[in-house]
Amino acid sequence: MFSASCHYALLAMFYIGRNSRQGRNVELADIAARQDIPKHFLSKILQQLVRHKLLVSTKGPHGGFRLSKPCQQIKLIDVVRAIDGEEIFSRCGIGLRSCNPAEPCPIHEEYHQTRRNVHQLFKSKSLKILADEAINGRSFIKYEPAGSE
Repeated sequence: MFSASCHYALLAMFYIGRNSRQGRNVELADIAARQDIPKHFLSKILQQLVRHKLLVSTKGPHGGFRLSKPCQQIKLIDVVRAIDGEEIFSRCGIGLRSCNPAEPCPIHEEYHQTRRNVHQLFKSKSLKILADEAINGRSFIKYEPAGSE
């Protein structure tokens, strides 16, 4: 459903949120290495998140990225909207261009409900909720803290 860019953006935002809590910027190379994301690809994704005001970018010796606001204020839908757009929640489940209620594809009704549920889930979950669930052991997100060699 989501692009590779969106998947990487969600991983990066989670990682930055966890590591910038200590009040520091997180370097591009650190995020790329810890999350197994190609550095050049990640750079483009993070700049897109900066343009959408989800991240702040700082240049220089202590430069890097940090969240633009507290992680409880950043919903997963904000990241999806910045990278894939919300039209992803209205596309045909099997990729047809002309799928609609008047001319439905074979899975139109079932997929419509699934899309709506996923959209609602992403609107309700914040980066903070993901972090709390991972910390409490209720979920697993690939995460290696900075300096955990």
